[in-house]
Amino acid sequence: MKFEQPFKSAVRPTARCPRLLLLLVVAAGAAGAQAPLTPELLVDLERVTDVAIDLGGSRIAFILQVPRADSEKPGAPWTELWMIGPGGGPPRRYSPSGENATSPAFSPGGERLYFLAKPDGEDAKAQIHVVAVDGGAPTAVTSHDSSILDFRLSPGGQKIAFVAADPKTEEEEKAPETGRDWKVHDEDFKHRRLYLIDAKGEKPRPLTDRVWSIWDLEWTPDSESILVQWTEVPRTDESFLFRRISAVRVAGGSDTIAVATEGKLGPMEVSPNGRTLAFLGAVSLNDPLAQSVYVVPLGGGAGARNLLDDYRGSAVDLAWLDDGTLLVLAQEGTATRLVRLDARSGARTPLPETPAIVQAFEVSRASGRIAAGADTLRHPAEVWSGDVDGGPLERLTHHNPELDGLRLARQEVFHWTSAEGWPLEGVLTWPLDHAPGRRYPLVLQIHGGPEGVSLNGWTTSAIYPVQLLAGDGFFVLEPNYRGSGGSGVAFSKADHDDLGGSEYDDVLRAIDALVAQGLVDGERVGTGGFSYGGYFSAWGATRWSERFDAAVVGAGISSWISFMGTTDIPNEMSIVHWNSWWWDEPELHWERSPLAHLERARTPTLLLHGAKDDRVHPEQSLELYTALRLKGVPTQYVLYPREPHGIRERAHQLDAIERIRGWFTRYLASEED
Repeated sequence: MKFEQPFKSAVRPTARCPRLLLLLVVAAGAAGAQAPLTPELLVDLERVTDVAIDLGGSRIAFILQVPRADSEKPGAPWTELWMIGPGGGPPRRYSPSGENATSPAFSPGGERLYFLAKPDGEDAKAQIHVVAVDGGAPTAVTSHDSSILDFRLSPGGQKIAFVAADPKTEEEEKAPETGRDWKVHDEDFKHRRLYLIDAKGEKPRPLTDRVWSIWDLEWTPDSESILVQWTEVPRTDESFLFRRISAVRVAGGSDTIAVATEGKLGPMEVSPNGRTLAFLGAVSLNDPLAQSVYVVPLGGGAGARNLLDDYRGSAVDLAWLDDGTLLVLAQEGTATRLVRLDARSGARTPLPETPAIVQAFEVSRASGRIAAGADTLRHPAEVWSGDVDGGPLERLTHHNPELDGLRLARQEVFHWTSAEGWPLEGVLTWPLDHAPGRRYPLVLQIHGGPEGVSLNGWTTSAIYPVQLLAGDGFFVLEPNYRGSGGSGVAFSKADHDDLGGSEYDDVLRAIDALVAQGLVDGERVGTGGFSYGGYFSAWGATRWSERFDAAVVGAGISSWISFMGTTDIPNEMSIVHWNSWWWDEPELHWERSPLAHLERARTPTLLLHGAKDDRVHPEQSLELYTALRLKGVPTQYVLYPREPHGIRERAHQLDAIERIRGWFTRYLASEED
């Protein structure tokens, strides 16, 4: 089939003039010295965020994240729906510009593509839409009273199960007009309900009378039941820790618990013969990640069995290849691997290595073709494809051609050891114009979680401007300290009861190792990061202030006690990471709070925070800023309106980049630099 643009123009009305100008500059200088990455180019990069492959493996749909232009209304990047053949060629766009599309899914025959979209503007309610793969305009399948959050086509394609939150009542809609719009915290929940609808469109019917909030769903191959992950209330905290898996009969009748689980849950899928459920789960309630693969017979009679009991990695996604084999995406240290996993023995067979970090994948069982979203050291996530039994994945899309003409800094995996002799690793980026024999200042860029992981792919973003900092003459280290993912359950649990303790010593030892190798000037070290990385940077700026000459604290924790009273994940943070409640160990929780060590603080500290952050409330940054200001430590606090736990808007991103670079340059660079 010919992949052509189904709309009149492939040019978006949101074309970015600075981006076009940069392309011309890069092209004009192609014959000479290569240009470095710029903040404007960075925030305008497009990236693939989701992929789907049809049953025959002949088409791959993907979601492309497209940043907004300065001329547009501020907001998160657009998400567009595109399609490409597995052999490459020009991709084809299926959603109009200025509309957000997500969650692509092919019909069983591959002739139609379903997705979620808001065609009437950003404030509209997301509905299921369908478009013919041969072209034409998308049409709405649903017109539900509230936004649809997730959906799954039945195996035969005749039905659609979807999840939507309870809509506002008429009284709630009118409340702002009368001034009676108060909120009672943790009451009158808007549950996430499960509905069923004909794929051609009809009035949906609820599938369960239980007061459940549904977070994930999968059909059984016979289309008679739907496996759901649910909680009793729709709080984020419960969705992290207290999900259960049940089977809902489509024809009605009693719902049954499919498997007893404890702790975090991840993706799940039923085997082709319908007899076995595979899911990602935690080994215990305090396991930081759903990083193990479990299988359980759906007919009952046996409990779930962990297939990765001895694995020194972290599973992040799975799919059945046949009734006895799973394909698993895993993080291993700073890399990712696709692994064939025997569902009976647990034997693992890695697929050929790919020079990319796989972020998402889907497999066509009929053809054995894989579709993946993956990034590399040279570019953000693109569409890749390959064969389960063939060679490594190959890149299909090229959305940011201007990157091909840029000079990027050297990037590699750095190894060191903990005090106990544990092997540790992180990602090290060298100064862009590094001169041998010279020591350079170092900037830490510390991941969040703490169960996050720094991978050796595309590492640069607005809040982690790694390549830009390297261009400014810094070594940049992204350390994977104990508590990180990618190294197995024991490693991710190794910081329990000791946050800010031995895990932070891992980071300090990395600095010492770089100094010992003659690469870094130990008297010019900065620390930065967001979320838990922000906590580490606040901890470095106070408790370990003598080690750091500059700090950037992004959405970081300054007091563990006040944080627990304002975050949306108090259970997850206490049970999974602290492994205790602050009131049981108040002295330890306070001792590990940056605010408890103000007498040591001398490090100039920049604080960045989103005004709508529910994960780490902005008061955490305000508390630390006020204390540092009163103590006379150089500090600045920037609050970004509308931003959640991160920074999404283009103008805000550019501002954050310049502030981060400026802060480190001001306090770490010498006259020689």
